[in-house]
Amino acid sequence: MKISEQWLRQWVSPANTSEQLAEQLTMAGLEIDDRYAVARAFSGVVIGEVISVEPHPDADKLRVTQVNIGDAEPLQIVCGAPNVTVGMKAPVATVGAILPSDDKKGFKIKKSKLRGVASNGMLCGASEIDLVDDIDGLLELPEDAPVGTDIREYLGLDNQILDISITPNRGDCFSVRGIAREISVINDLPAQLPEIPDNVVASDNGATPAVSVEAIEACPRYLLQSISNIDRSIETPKWMQDALVQSGLRSHGFLVDVTNYVLLELGQPLHAFDADTIKGDIVVRLAKPDETITLLNEQTVTLTGDELVIADDKGALALAGIMGGQRSSVTDSTTNIVLESAFFNQLAIAARARRFGLHTDASQRFERGVDFELPKLALARACDLITSVTGGQAGQVVTAEHLEHLPARDPITLPIAKVRDVIGIDIAPSEMVRILTQLGFDVTQQSDTLVCTPPSYRFDMSIKEDLIEEIARIYGYDNIPSVLPHLQVSMDYDDTADLTHEMKLSLVDNGYMEAISFSFSDAKLEALLDDEALGEVLALANPISSDLAVMRRTLLSSLLPCVQYNLNRQQPRVRFFETGLSFVGQSISELVQTPSIALVAVGDIWSEQAYQNRALDFYDLKHDIEQLLPAQIDSARIRYERSTLSFLHPGQSAELYIDDIYVGWLGQLHPNTAKQLDLPTTWVAQLSLAPLLTLAREQTAITTPSKFPQVRRDIAILVDSDISVQTLAATMRAAAGDLLTDLWLFDVYQGDKVPAGQRSLAFALVWQDTTQTLSDDAVKTATDKVVQALTDQHSSQLRDS
Repeated sequence: MKISEQWLRQWVSPANTSEQLAEQLTMAGLEIDDRYAVARAFSGVVIGEVISVEPHPDADKLRVTQVNIGDAEPLQIVCGAPNVTVGMKAPVATVGAILPSDDKKGFKIKKSKLRGVASNGMLCGASEIDLVDDIDGLLELPEDAPVGTDIREYLGLDNQILDISITPNRGDCFSVRGIAREISVINDLPAQLPEIPDNVVASDNGATPAVSVEAIEACPRYLLQSISNIDRSIETPKWMQDALVQSGLRSHGFLVDVTNYVLLELGQPLHAFDADTIKGDIVVRLAKPDETITLLNEQTVTLTGDELVIADDKGALALAGIMGGQRSSVTDSTTNIVLESAFFNQLAIAARARRFGLHTDASQRFERGVDFELPKLALARACDLITSVTGGQAGQVVTAEHLEHLPARDPITLPIAKVRDVIGIDIAPSEMVRILTQLGFDVTQQSDTLVCTPPSYRFDMSIKEDLIEEIARIYGYDNIPSVLPHLQVSMDYDDTADLTHEMKLSLVDNGYMEAISFSFSDAKLEALLDDEALGEVLALANPISSDLAVMRRTLLSSLLPCVQYNLNRQQPRVRFFETGLSFVGQSISELVQTPSIALVAVGDIWSEQAYQNRALDFYDLKHDIEQLLPAQIDSARIRYERSTLSFLHPGQSAELYIDDIYVGWLGQLHPNTAKQLDLPTTWVAQLSLAPLLTLAREQTAITTPSKFPQVRRDIAILVDSDISVQTLAATMRAAAGDLLTDLWLFDVYQGDKVPAGQRSLAFALVWQDTTQTLSDDAVKTATDKVVQALTDQHSSQLRDS
């Protein structure tokens, strides 16, 4: 946004140079992209008055003029401008003057002869002094322009233009008023608001159309005022033209210039309709599907139905907050207008302009948020300017508003101590109150906290950190000393990455490859992997694509598409693993993020060249999972239970517990789920990293190996088939006591010699005493206890052969 320093200083004028002012704004977060004078450097040009004009004796298009520049003798200047007349005042480049040119040296004015007639200087047009040339000829100055005055001083050509980069969150600074507010707070000076009457005296000459708002959420406040009998012979005042041109806008006629001027001055977009073209009442509504409108730029657009439009009985008059329509546009002959000032919701305007390839000053502001309390003030300002300059008569203001749909400004609680914690220095609470109050906040101090209600124009204030940022930037980043942070040196080493890397290496040794993917997943895939035990899905507000629209609840959501991709490219044997976060919860506040490791396997146990190859089964997967566990973990601490997850095969899946702590699940993907994903038999697993890392960090006690021999005894029992080996092993350990150092299952038999519904299980029991050699009687007694416990608790029978 370009803004004139001269205009800015009419609101607030600190004792700073232009450079210092630019530095202040940059350090306050309003970066100055460029700073330059209204016109390039030149010298020796003054205001002159033409006192005579004579034809050139030897050139039809040249005139010989006498020009008064305040000296004793007038200057004779030969001039070819068609508009030179006696009595006019224009810029005069005297002998020795240097005018701006494309090279750095400039163009120097010398005494010369044109067709034999001496010329002592040059009468200048606008382009000669680096201004926009609207006419072919001399720059005509007002009659009261003082002769002999330096033209740079008179026209304010040394006035600096500040080109400010406004960040998307600071829509309140898209105006002279907004920038002046910042400068006044930084320099602790009052800002001077122009005198704006609360309401221009209304006449009965023109009736303002009635207004109804159908899209009340998109437009909760809408104001109209008619102005009639406008004298269109009056041109835009020079001071207004200068302000617009220096801000990068061209003059388009007084009525359009006024709306642009108020836009730049206050930040409120306005629109003027030709009152004589409006048919019936004004309606603010959503567009009808396939409705068309021809805009001011002569572009005809077809609306889809979600655009906000201003309409009358005949159809759409304007794209609300973006651009007016050609049918109701103000022309040079318009003498009766209806002036619009409204608050449009940001979401109702956002992206609509870009949809039609438009980028307007109005849409730029409404998309960022315009002060919802500003429409009445801006309407009064524009109406006052129009009526005071042209003598038009103002009608009654018609207002349609729904206060319940205006943006809420909720109080924000700021602990005073929090400011020091974030900024790093002590700022007096009174200074915090001053800063926030001058920025427009309603501040109440309650003990050690500040309760601050943001003003209507601050759409970017919602949390205490926002307030702290405001305090810091106005207090001045240069006033915050650079201090090295206090480092609390800790000798504790975080071995998480190392331990996780060791797990990854164990999987790589077993033929797996690591996958790295997004934390987002496809909602359809999440629906296939749905289970109450997994929790709720968090949908993304702005997904990067339709197939990455939710946060993954399990890492399978990322791995299974990788498997599909490889199978579709003739890779029948796939092994992948991934470490990362899984996300459970429907909102950010309740989101649970769990570091996990997951793996997926498809195909044979070996590559196709291997001898006696076979398909991967549950026990192969179980082996790979147990390779992730620390070697020192006693198998007695590990427990498996049948999994009830709906997307796993009910007979080929399990949940893993260590020390009765749930670690994760493993098993075959349910055949129905695999079929819907067009996958063959697929083995999957996911474990939480936290319990695995805890186990890996356990310190194993170093003990002296026993010098006494071990004794092995094997037992074979008949037991019901539905009793798990895990349950039997737990019973044996409990009955055996400390002498039992190890046990394992080494044979399972079901056949003709075993009763139906039972199976024969053979276990090896290893006994050892660290203090003495075990006797046969001691081993027999301990073994008998184990057998008796199995008989009592599981009705097992000891097999003799």
